[in-house]
Amino acid sequence: MQTQVEELADNRVRLEIEVPREDVKHAVDHAAADLAQSLRIPGFRKGKVPMPVLVARVGRDRLFSEAVESHIGGWFRSAAVRTGIRPVAAPEYGYELPTSSDETFRFTATVAVQEKPELPDWTQLEVPWPEPNVPSEAVDEALDEVRASVAELAPVEGRPATDGDAAVIDFLSDGDARRDYVVELGAGRLLEPIEEALSGLSPGDSRDVEYDTPDGTTSTVEVALKELYERVLPPLDDELARAGSEFDTLTDLRADIEASLRSQLERESEDVFRAAVADALVEASAPEPSEQLVRSRAGSLLRALAESLERRGVPLDTYLALVNQSQEQLEERLLAEAWQSVARELVLEAAADRLELVISDAEVEALIRDEAATAGEDPAEAIRVLRATGRFEQLRDDLRLRRALDRVAAEVKRISTDLAAARERLWTPEQEKTPRDTKLWTPGSKESR
Repeated sequence: MQTQVEELADNRVRLEIEVPREDVKHAVDHAAADLAQSLRIPGFRKGKVPMPVLVARVGRDRLFSEAVESHIGGWFRSAAVRTGIRPVAAPEYGYELPTSSDETFRFTATVAVQEKPELPDWTQLEVPWPEPNVPSEAVDEALDEVRASVAELAPVEGRPATDGDAAVIDFLSDGDARRDYVVELGAGRLLEPIEEALSGLSPGDSRDVEYDTPDGTTSTVEVALKELYERVLPPLDDELARAGSEFDTLTDLRADIEASLRSQLERESEDVFRAAVADALVEASAPEPSEQLVRSRAGSLLRALAESLERRGVPLDTYLALVNQSQEQLEERLLAEAWQSVARELVLEAAADRLELVISDAEVEALIRDEAATAGEDPAEAIRVLRATGRFEQLRDDLRLRRALDRVAAEVKRISTDLAAARERLWTPEQEKTPRDTKLWTPGSKESR
């Protein structure tokens, strides 16, 4: 689909869009099928009217009008995605009906678009960088996990059963017996009443336990503790390193654990920093996302939340109770998230424009191939489907914004979190500004990442 963009006054653009003839033919065939299904023509079954008969009955103009009107919105949305514009109102179309399904179709769409923000010199922005710090306690916990992995089991003496012990148990119920069942106490593998009954027993003890069954009745089982073992952790020494890892010394093992934890923290710090960079650019640019874009994004966030809750079988009322929020508070939160999400995209789009970033088809296809390989899917089929559904262009936009954030994050000034906190404690005139009212975007909409 070929598209040319002409910028007009007052944040409006005119798109000149050329629809390939194969798409025109698809639209005409689709419209013909719909019309044939709705018409009753003697001698023909419903939905089986030949094209010449249908045209003779309804007229060519009506057929092509149905085809255009039912598909022009999709053609416009596809062109909008490809050209990177953000419509904030319904477009005004201009066109003449095609005369054949074997020719291209051209139309214009004039539409108001989101105003582009003016970006500052981001190289002068100061953004806090959370320096990764590996607590010694975290290293000690990881070493304890290594010790547990090679620990030996020794018979428990002089105390009753407790969580973490390995128990050998017999279950006796109505003549049925399950013997020598081995389980770690406290691991959640037993019913809670049985776990509670075992706590405090010693080898040789038994206890009757009553528990609820799935059919709503109760049942009783005799639980007999036959043997009890506890983990004996090896000392922290070089022998532990050799037994529990590929290293020969405890020093090398500790250094490897610390390096692994530092690498993980660095990735997390980078994610936090990149989000802070985008937010700093938003604050410095003061974009004004349109009400329509914010409402639409908030609606998407709410639908995503509802679908997630539905998959887990959690009613919305239960979720609201768990997070201690009312319906109105949830809507306000989602609207605030939507505003910030759209604002981030606006400033990053503006940064990508300033940097003249272009993402090639090959780069998008490489990303799809990597993700398809990870998911065990056919890369060629994934590319075909994404192109057909328009997701290919969305991925191109996502990659372009990611590339823009890479550049901006690399060029801002990194400062320590301590320095950032100290500056926040200092009074500045800007702190007297009235905060943005997120309720601006809530006119009765129940639509509301």
